[in-house]
Amino acid sequence: MSKFSILLLAAALAAVSAFAPSTTMPATRVPAFAPKVASSPFTSSASTTLNMVEDMTWEDEEYPPSKVLGPILSKMPSGLLGMLSVVCLGALVVSISGSAALQQEAGAMSSGSWVKWYYILGSFGGPLAWGLHVASWIQRKNGM
Repeated sequence: MSKFSILLLAAALAAVSAFAPSTTMPATRVPAFAPKVASSPFTSSASTTLNMVEDMTWEDEEYPPSKVLGPILSKMPSGLLGMLSVVCLGALVVSISGSAALQQEAGAMSSGSWVKWYYILGSFGGPLAWGLHVASWIQRKNGM
């Protein structure tokens, strides 16, 4: 078996194990991260739950609350997010036009000389521009 086949087999086993049912722990064992509860015959340590996850749903509104943007973007005004979106879109346009100009040179396609790291970096401007545009829309709808 080649090394690549072993790597593919390991990746497949890892992916399949993610869908395996979880094992149940005996009721007498409590995970180390669970809050300590005073033991009494009337309470069960199995009934304690972790309430760390904040609810991010919105059912009655047509746009999400600002908290879905995370700790940094939720504090930024929509105008600033819009300007950052335009800057990222500009980086994308410059990257595409620069790559297109370099592709026109003789022998560029065969040698790969048209591939530049800064044009590759600029190509991330498209997804970033879209995400910042959506964040700006969310902030505008929430009055920020």
